[in-house]
Amino acid sequence: MKTIIRLKHAHAIIDSVGIVTLSICEAGRLNILSTPVICDLITALNELASLSDLRTLILRGEGDKAFVAGANINEMATLNRQSAIVFISNLRDLCEATRMFPAPVIARIPGWCLGGGLELAMACDVRIAAHDSQFGMPEVKVGIPSVIHASLMPRLIGQARAAWLLLSGENIGTEQALQWGLISEIVSLTDLDQRISTIAKNFAALGPAVLKQQKTLLRRWERLSLTDSIADSVQEFGQAFETGEPQKFMNDFLAHKKMNKK
Repeated sequence: MKTIIRLKHAHAIIDSVGIVTLSICEAGRLNILSTPVICDLITALNELASLSDLRTLILRGEGDKAFVAGANINEMATLNRQSAIVFISNLRDLCEATRMFPAPVIARIPGWCLGGGLELAMACDVRIAAHDSQFGMPEVKVGIPSVIHASLMPRLIGQARAAWLLLSGENIGTEQALQWGLISEIVSLTDLDQRISTIAKNFAALGPAVLKQQKTLLRRWERLSLTDSIADSVQEFGQAFETGEPQKFMNDFLAHKKMNKK
């Protein structure tokens, strides 16, 4: 492992196969998102996005109490209209930097995942949670609406379930979150890091160009109609053959298949 970014609130290490772990640092036991934490994470993500040898990103908080238990209420309680817009715009930029990151992003979720933390998790591509994790959007309970990447929730879990979470402010556990499609998988806390490592290594073994293409398509499909999404993907399929990855991986597959017949 090699440290490639060390900021006060964001620490990134990379291994020999291009898996980067980005950790939220010095944000309290629950990894609360204050403006300094948000800004350091944006800086780190922007720097990491330019690395040619990066294959996948694991996003995590410190410890196992929480992924992120929300935005900093002490800071938000002092805001006025204009400063509130600045604060939420920074959080939006963090979630967008995560959502648009060129490689797959895996959220490591133990414990609490609430409010802005759940928005950040929803901006990731894969969400792996420990059995005792709790999910919720409690903003209405402190007088503010859930905004920015809360808008991903109806797409992920459906309008009725999203409306219940956003209007009630109540939490759900991992079993319900998995059933609703809010998370990708549940594992025990003791197996959490190993399972995430396995998923990350599977991503790292794939071609980086095709993963970048697939992520680009996923983001475009969010704003295109079904008909336009289908038409749009034809050119991407052709473009894949300019990268050399189809030729390499298909020929490797055929060679392996031939060897197994002997």
